[in-house]
Amino acid sequence: MDIQVAVCGAGTMGSGIAQVFAQNGFSVVLFDLNENAINKAKETVEKNLNYLLKKSKISSEEKAQIAQRIRYTTKIEDCSAFLVIEAIIEDLPAKVALFRQLSLINNEEVIFASNTSSLSVTEVQKQIDFPGRVAGMHFFNPPYIMPLVEIVRGEQTKNQIVEELLEICGSIEKQGVVCKDSPGFIVNRVARPYYLQSLKLAESGVAGFEEIDKILEATGFKMGPFRLMDMIGIDINLKTSESVYEALGRPERLKPSILQQQKVAENKLGRKTGAGFYTY
Repeated sequence: MDIQVAVCGAGTMGSGIAQVFAQNGFSVVLFDLNENAINKAKETVEKNLNYLLKKSKISSEEKAQIAQRIRYTTKIEDCSAFLVIEAIIEDLPAKVALFRQLSLINNEEVIFASNTSSLSVTEVQKQIDFPGRVAGMHFFNPPYIMPLVEIVRGEQTKNQIVEELLEICGSIEKQGVVCKDSPGFIVNRVARPYYLQSLKLAESGVAGFEEIDKILEATGFKMGPFRLMDMIGIDINLKTSESVYEALGRPERLKPSILQQQKVAENKLGRKTGAGFYTY
């Protein structure tokens, strides 16, 4: 299989991103050092494809073709492609270390895209080879359903790379939106008050999780903040809040919630652990 896209990190986002490209005819390699993560990714992709089959979004033949386009690996040496997307933990040193490894097995034509939701693309660029070919490519959960992708332009990102990423978004039926590198980019910057004000209401006893969710869903939001945080992962949502808070100089209005911090400390992270603000 001639690999066109390499996705590094086989968690919820990584497996979903790999599936999106495979659904649209791309050959993909999905990499993770953890064999258990790879096995879980296979199960997740199978479950997602079965859901699409059940909804008559794809045929049985298409399901088989999509599955065949994804190659799973625990060897980073397999991650040689035109487009390499990292979807690992929200930790700058970890992302930089990964891109440095990837630069040794890819040439100067590669596009390095980070699925970071809040970390600085410019800071990544400063520490790796091919800085002009690095950009953010922020997908939303679940990637195989959500139509938006934020294309984040770092200080050194070449215009050509931005144009190519927008073209790629079109080829996988996503709406690419370009933004400058800034704390939280667009969506997570705008969404902070949605989460944080809801958390403050719950902390102060004004209303419970379910009541707040019901009210906001009744006003037109597809998912209330607590259900949404459980789906995203409370740890991931907290990490984004902390990143934006620090990057903007710790404004009081964006101070991370003690309630979220307690949930993370208890390893009650949402759907992925079976309990968060709700029990699953």
